[in-house]
Amino acid sequence: MGDSELTHYEVRASRISPKRTDVDTGDAEFVVGKDVNPVEYFLGSVLACLNSTATMVARDMDVTIESLEADVEGDVNYATYRGETVEDRAGLQGLEVTISIETAEDADLDALLAAVKERCPVTDNVENETKLTLTLE
Repeated sequence: MGDSELTHYEVRASRISPKRTDVDTGDAEFVVGKDVNPVEYFLGSVLACLNSTATMVARDMDVTIESLEADVEGDVNYATYRGETVEDRAGLQGLEVTISIETAEDADLDALLAAVKERCPVTDNVENETKLTLTLE
């Protein structure tokens, strides 16, 4: 079977300005807020992880992906972010992802998509609660 050990991630961030944050992964550095906002980065991460996971699943199914296009939509009510009292939670209220996959051979795309949904780490975090601890130093 596969490797059962957890992969540990540590990412650091430094405030550049009220809307810009420098993020350092140890291997790469990027600025959130320069070209896109944090929600757009997150949505892009969802799509990127679905692409990567689809590649792994296709490999396991002996399928060659020739093209993959994906779109994601979601709504955020920024009232909570602004400190207003509303019933909506602060984050995305839901996500709708549409994927188009072309393969070199006939493939069971429904089975491929089901496996992608089960195996994608980022969408797992969207669909399941992940404990978050905030600590002030």
